[in-house]
Amino acid sequence: MMQISVEGVVKGYATVIAVKGISFAVQQGEIFALLGPNGAGKSSLVRMLVGFTHPDEGQIRVNVNNQSYAAIPNDQLGYLPEDRGLYAEKTVAQNLLYFAALHGLDKVTAKERMDYWLERFDLLDRKEQPLKSLSKGNQQKVQLVNAVLHQPKIVILDEPFSGLDPINQEKVVLFLAELKQQGMTVILSAHQMSMVEKLADRMLLMNHGEVVLYGSLTDIQQQIGVGAELVVEFSQLPTLEAISAALRHFNFSLNEHNAVVVSLASTSEVNDALTQLLTLGHITKLDSKKMDLHQLYLKAISEHQGEIKNVAA
Repeated sequence: MMQISVEGVVKGYATVIAVKGISFAVQQGEIFALLGPNGAGKSSLVRMLVGFTHPDEGQIRVNVNNQSYAAIPNDQLGYLPEDRGLYAEKTVAQNLLYFAALHGLDKVTAKERMDYWLERFDLLDRKEQPLKSLSKGNQQKVQLVNAVLHQPKIVILDEPFSGLDPINQEKVVLFLAELKQQGMTVILSAHQMSMVEKLADRMLLMNHGEVVLYGSLTDIQQQIGVGAELVVEFSQLPTLEAISAALRHFNFSLNEHNAVVVSLASTSEVNDALTQLLTLGHITKLDSKKMDLHQLYLKAISEHQGEIKNVAA
């Protein structure tokens, strides 16, 4: 059984505290996403997980095969770093077999696994070509293959969708899903919210070194208090006082089209909200939609930035 526990971790650099008392856990076999804007503290957190740096306060515990470690053991780790590290002049095969050997793989096993993953990415016929001759996106896929050839228990991927077109992003989605099927635990950081929403079992949203949201998509919808929206247009817009009275149990706003936008904690509240809206007049247009991860992300970061400004004031 494998588990990663991060408890009250703090990490500072000179005058900047990059990680501020963060706690979370990653379970075996799940895909866990680290989200947040640039400078949120994700890279600092990853460096501690892989043992490049150590917490100033708090602790990290990685339990693998009934053994406890302060960072992920190298032989159990597959890592795609922010700064990619393959050799441009060498062929794809030379790169992959070299790093496989460093992980202790025999050549026969390494070749079998290399061919398997290269075929998955439509790169098998390119394996004898220099890495530099490949497009940026194809080089990225080779980097991903390199991270998993030794079949690690834990895979950490920093921006795995970077430089990929939509077709290849979907291939990476399938790649990550297969890693999960094979029992690997995947931790990834990414800015492509639509990809994360397809993949992640749970996620941690950071901003300015702090945890903003943590859990599954359903958990996050509940934490932020918005899981869906109703957008309603009337033949004649009711007064603000009338809307406020009817929707006193809901948050609402008016959009640029003078439609009433009602924020719901979940889709189960649609009927109650609609009952109240019907008392306000004739509805000419009604639209109901769930807030996707991208919208939740923007809302959460905006609210957290506001909290920081209020504290500073």
